Amino acid sequence: MKIYEKAPAKINLMLDVLHKRPDGYHEVEMIMTMVDLADRLEMSALPRDTIIISSQAGYIPLDEKNLAFQAAKLIKERYNVRSGVYIHLDKKIPVAAGLAGGSSDAAATLRGLNRLWDLGIPEEELKELGSELGSDVPFCVTGGTALATGRGEVLSPLPNPPQCWVVLAKPPINVSTAEVYGRLHADQITNHPSASEMQEALAKRSFNDVCEQLGNVLEQVTLTLHPEVAHLKEAMLRLGADGVLMSGSGPTVFGLVSKESKVSRIYNGLRGFCKEVYAVRLLT
Repeated sequence: MKIYEKAPAKINLMLDVLHKRPDGYHEVEMIMTMVDLADRLEMSALPRDTIIISSQAGYIPLDEKNLAFQAAKLIKERYNVRSGVYIHLDKKIPVAAGLAGGSSDAAATLRGLNRLWDLGIPEEELKELGSELGSDVPFCVTGGTALATGRGEVLSPLPNPPQCWVVLAKPPINVSTAEVYGRLHADQITNHPSASEMQEALAKRSFNDVCEQLGNVLEQVTLTLHPEVAHLKEAMLRLGADGVLMSGSGPTVFGLVSKESKVSRIYNGLRGFCKEVYAVRLLT
């Protein structure tokens, strides 16, 4: 038997950091949603007690450094599963991009192995498992649109944003989330985006209000380290995107676009100087 799971990318409609916690993590408020750019995982049982991962992408680790591998190992150990699994990872989401590609792969692995091995693990328990792997994994287990608080693992479902196009562009650099948070001084942030106003915009299903409330406090760090991200934001706005923001710790920038007629102009304009550009829909 083969199990197939889709692992969509996420974007942050808003990301605020409130303070650094005693445990070393940062207390955050984030509103996240998913887009129709996805990795695809194919899982099949192996008779011997091993985990094997393959991928067409030559640039990702296939051992314990891979979050899907870590997810498989965790669920095997926690539920005393003695059989093995072969996972093929068809990678489409850029890595180290602020799009939670690795976290979504881990979440898809948890969901898929729950079915493959007929473990009957409730969704809440899968999210708790996911929180051991990374702060974005619990959200990726459920998907949709949600407010994430704590270190990102406390989730409250929200209405989906109004349907629109999303243009994603990743410059040819990788950004370390740990470095960005390490350079962020939460007590010096003066301009905080508003989770409550973004929730109101979503409740009203107002595309214009969603665009107005976009905000990410990590931009001040990443844009200083990598000016090309700022240039990408400016280019996207100049080409006609309605709302533009860096996702997560970056470096991917996304533009929300209400009219399909604008999408090709923005896409082609960005492709002139940025290789990784995607035009997708919100996954709502």
